[in-house]
Amino acid sequence: MKKLAGSVLMVLVLMSCAEKKPGWEITLTGKVGFPQTGEISVKELREDNSGATDTIKLKADYTFSKKLRLTEPGYYQVNFYNRQVVNLILDKSNVTVNVDGNRPDGFVEIKGSPDQDLIAKVQQMMSNAQSSPDIALIEQEYALASAQNNQARVAELQQQYIELIDRGFAQVADVLRDEPPSLAVLNLLQQNVLDKDKFFDLYLSVDEKFKKEWPESRYTKEFTEMVDKMKVTAIGQIAPEIDLPNTEGISTKLSSLRGKYVLIDFWAKWCGPCRRENPNVVRAYHKFKDKGFEVFGVSLDRTKEDWLQAIAEDGLVWTHVSDLKYFESEAARIYDINAIPFSILIDPQGRL
Repeated sequence: MKKLAGSVLMVLVLMSCAEKKPGWEITLTGKVGFPQTGEISVKELREDNSGATDTIKLKADYTFSKKLRLTEPGYYQVNFYNRQVVNLILDKSNVTVNVDGNRPDGFVEIKGSPDQDLIAKVQQMMSNAQSSPDIALIEQEYALASAQNNQARVAELQQQYIELIDRGFAQVADVLRDEPPSLAVLNLLQQNVLDKDKFFDLYLSVDEKFKKEWPESRYTKEFTEMVDKMKVTAIGQIAPEIDLPNTEGISTKLSSLRGKYVLIDFWAKWCGPCRRENPNVVRAYHKFKDKGFEVFGVSLDRTKEDWLQAIAEDGLVWTHVSDLKYFESEAARIYDINAIPFSILIDPQGRL
């Protein structure tokens, strides 16, 4: 009896000492259409490049299979010996990836991933929204109205176009709003598939959902940081202060123009699209400057010489400021500017 009790105790001790591995296992399978064999690498993509890399040996029949242990959903890159690279999201589902880089279309087929299915669905919805028969008809009528210089009709068609596009994008927003938390939802919103201002409520609701259901996830933290930045420049908020040197080196505040409608215009000499847009801004300025309209130009140039040269060349006679720090500018950081041209209109009370 004592021996039996001792044996049972030993089993319990061994069981308690055996640590259960965290996470879960999935199987990644597929087939490669290349006429050669080699090793396939699977790397987790992280911003700090700390993601682990695993390798898969391709079989003689060009198929592969590998069990992967995950501790959380993640973004992964599958590299087929530098002949073809596929980015995908891995979660709790087994996934099949078939590729054939020899085909002109660079064939890629991903099966079994709900995240990839959602991304494909949304991309198709976006494409449909922008290429429907109604959109095609408006584009035809727009071309005709433009050729006839019928500005009233052009404006009417532009509004119809915007309304149709918005209707299609609203359907995308409804799909994302109803989805459970997933990296696909975060990825689509972080890639700005929807206008942040028009669908700000969606970003807020998704943020709350993720904080509730994925509270410890680093992806939730990253998304919340993005939404917090959006809140600063959301429509209806007081525009964050910009206080930078003007062309004479004198500190100039955005708030000094309070009482006027102000277009905050982020631009630079080196930015081709900015320079092409400047004539339109010049026309708007001269048309409305006597009606309480002002432009507050924020340059992301690196040198004062370039900045002043572009101002003179383009005839930009309004208020200009810059700390000449490119995208590291304090103003660009506050307004989360990642590309230019970028402009924001604020009202006489300083609200966006």
